[in-house]
Amino acid sequence: MIVAVGGHSRNVGKTSVAAGLIYAFRKYSWTAIKISSHRHASISSLKKDNEENFDIYEESNREGSSDTSRFLAAGAGRSLWLRIKDDRSDTAQQLLPILQSCPFVLIESNRIVRVIRPDLFIMVLRFDTIDFKDSARTCLHQADAVIAVNPDSSPPPWEGISETLSKIPQFITADPRVMPAGLIDFVQSRLPDD
Repeated sequence: MIVAVGGHSRNVGKTSVAAGLIYAFRKYSWTAIKISSHRHASISSLKKDNEENFDIYEESNREGSSDTSRFLAAGAGRSLWLRIKDDRSDTAQQLLPILQSCPFVLIESNRIVRVIRPDLFIMVLRFDTIDFKDSARTCLHQADAVIAVNPDSSPPPWEGISETLSKIPQFITADPRVMPAGLIDFVQSRLPDD
């Protein structure tokens, strides 16, 4: 089972939603993975390719403030950070052994949907954040659900997405740290029975 959480911009609540889902479904042994394109100089890689197109780092600190620490604190059994240089989707193939060996994987990333089709893909859209990344526009139509944060403006503040949004179930919240009403049942309907 692979669940992916993406978002239209930085700092819209993707990590909060991902951690909230891990916590809500902590009975499953999640491997949580954050994928980004920027390098963290303070961490050492578990695995790195010679051309430095990717780094993989495994988090062990449940008490830290990093996104990967937050996943562990929420109940993930394992938490990884994958740095992929530029938009090289072929390097995401490095995840295949992990995806094949873990029964429950939660990935925070838009770009993962270019490589695999997750069993569930949730997009976080924060209506008070105007930026809308091209990568988010490209994958929005693949979303199974949208978490709409502060959707006070109607139509949405972004051009060209109203029609796509109208076809996707939306769950509304004022704070991405609070799971919207109905979202847990929606996700549970996609997860395997005990």
